Amino acid sequence: MPPFTDLRSDTVTRPTEAMRRAMADAEVGDDWFGDDPTVNRLQDRAAEVTGHEAALYLPTGTLCTQIALHAMARSGHVVVCEASAHVCGMELSAAAVLSGITFRPVAGRSGVLSGAQVAAALEPHPYDVTVVDLVTIENTHQVGGGTPQSVAEVADVARACAEAGVPLYLDGARIFNACAVTGATVADYAGQVTAMMFCLSKGLGAPIGSMLTGDAEFIREARRLKVVFGAAWRQAGIMAAAGLIALEEGPKRLHEDHENASVLASGIAEVLPGSIDLDSVATNIIFVNVGGTGRTPAEWAARLAAEGILVTMVAGKIRMLTHRDISKADIETTLAAWRRAAA
Repeated sequence: MPPFTDLRSDTVTRPTEAMRRAMADAEVGDDWFGDDPTVNRLQDRAAEVTGHEAALYLPTGTLCTQIALHAMARSGHVVVCEASAHVCGMELSAAAVLSGITFRPVAGRSGVLSGAQVAAALEPHPYDVTVVDLVTIENTHQVGGGTPQSVAEVADVARACAEAGVPLYLDGARIFNACAVTGATVADYAGQVTAMMFCLSKGLGAPIGSMLTGDAEFIREARRLKVVFGAAWRQAGIMAAAGLIALEEGPKRLHEDHENASVLASGIAEVLPGSIDLDSVATNIIFVNVGGTGRTPAEWAARLAAEGILVTMVAGKIRMLTHRDISKADIETTLAAWRRAAA
């Protein structure tokens, strides 16, 4: 069996040597008491990057969003989101169990909602049976193909929310990928929303962790919920040290992942014409529609694994993500494997 080229997600990256040294040398305290100095530095830096008043370091992006949902939406009330959003797909059960909320999914264009769509979804129920407490958006939108939204598009949604008096939450797991395409800063996006999260452990390359940001009162409540949900941790500065490096260094090289994804998508489109909309490959996420090949996505995934290429299956397609540990040579290796698997 050849060594694997792992394209399952951008979460599979391994810590750099600089991260490992920083983790080994990290100054730590007890984060439950709020006195881990490295965690505190990371939280201060995340607040600075977003322009929000405060930030909270958490193990996962899903936990960031679940805490935000619990803090911002009441049990029995409704959250508006795009129909293919992570929050109402992978996180649907968590939101029901932890917060007793339901979703009003709205089909967007490649995962992107317009202000007009959101305004329509926020129209009050004539008998007040259903009440919308929150709107969420995802940037980049993963199932949409890694679609980046512009600041103007987010502002359009924000205006609809403001007119209805409903807060807006941003699942910015890959917001730095969006910035690499649009040229905007994270603060440009954060300035449009009530609260947001972003992942350190995806394209930025940290081994663990995500940041939840917002105003000071929101983060105070989020910190309480972190304990309630069982996510209080102790000497977390060991991990936060790697997160600080990821936050400073990771954004600088995301364009490389995007370039590799473009090359990979173009090559697969030659192998399987019509399987990829090349115009939709704007960041580091590629979806391959193998529906017309006579093989199922599971069969393709198995064939590729036999060639040493690891992929996932999402929405009936093959999904691949480029990341820091994928080189140009890995792209060529992957394309050769696709050609053999297609033969």
